[in-house]
Amino acid sequence: MKIRIPAVKVLGVCLALAFSSAALADQPIIVKFSHVVAENTPKGQGALKFKELAEAALPGKVEVQVFSNSQLFGDGKEMEALLLGDVQIIAPSLAKFDRYTKQLQIFDLPFMFDDMDALDRFQSSPAGQELLDSMKSKGIKGLAYWHNGLKQMSTNKDTLVRPEDIKGLKFRIQSSDVLEAQFRQLGANPQKLAFSEVYQALQTGVVDGAENPWSNIYSQKLHEVQKTIAVTNHGALDYMVITNSGWWDGLPEDIRAGLQKAMAGATEHANKLAAEINDRDRQRIADAGKAKIQTLSKRDIAAWREAVRPVWAKFSGQIGEDLIAKARASNAD
Repeated sequence: MKIRIPAVKVLGVCLALAFSSAALADQPIIVKFSHVVAENTPKGQGALKFKELAEAALPGKVEVQVFSNSQLFGDGKEMEALLLGDVQIIAPSLAKFDRYTKQLQIFDLPFMFDDMDALDRFQSSPAGQELLDSMKSKGIKGLAYWHNGLKQMSTNKDTLVRPEDIKGLKFRIQSSDVLEAQFRQLGANPQKLAFSEVYQALQTGVVDGAENPWSNIYSQKLHEVQKTIAVTNHGALDYMVITNSGWWDGLPEDIRAGLQKAMAGATEHANKLAAEINDRDRQRIADAGKAKIQTLSKRDIAAWREAVRPVWAKFSGQIGEDLIAKARASNAD
């Protein structure tokens, strides 16, 4: 038996679906930007600037929601969340990518870059820009590099001048084969821990030391649970701002262009802040007087460089001698 549906009802259903589709079309695209550090860090401020610029460039079309301090996902889960589409943008440290491409281990090699200017020159070069797309086959699209600052070593001991001073100590590291090799080469015991766990681990003696830029040390109050911070400047803790490549490629062209422009502005803002905030926070740590800032001589730094030299040899095959040469060329003569 055929069931006859009155034409007026059919028309009503069609109109309802049409209005529903129109309403959905008017809804802004939600962009969730998740990160694991405090809002008053360079990364935190960069994320907020991206929100500001993106929503100004694409009014009513995009809504950027920023989640700081591991509110949504911690270090161990944010990449999975991005690939599953639970968030759209994250900014992991460059140490987190070695399981997706070995080339990005270039940034973890100790004493690779003489200063932040050298790092900038390499990241802006063709070789550095090519690395942003080195993980597209894994569903990851790099949008930009963000600075945080050069890393300093800290411990709960009174002396931290020469490599032998950390022998036997437990050091918190990010999940990176290069960083693990770095500390093993120095005779220390690396411990992989999420960033959100570092303060308590240092406070309770689960680990004896860590490596961080000044802004991370101050914002997480790590100087309150460490006795000495040595100015080693041995590596950069930088980030790659990334998105899901499938999601990115599926955006309307005007939306993608607007987000890319907003990211460029946020990158400039974040990287300028990185230098300012690290200088400021180094002074704040000194003024607090809870941890001694230990300056090192050129002879001390030379000893550290020599001590970690075998780490370069160990990873040069994975990273590529040519890429290492291009990175070294970014240093001033």
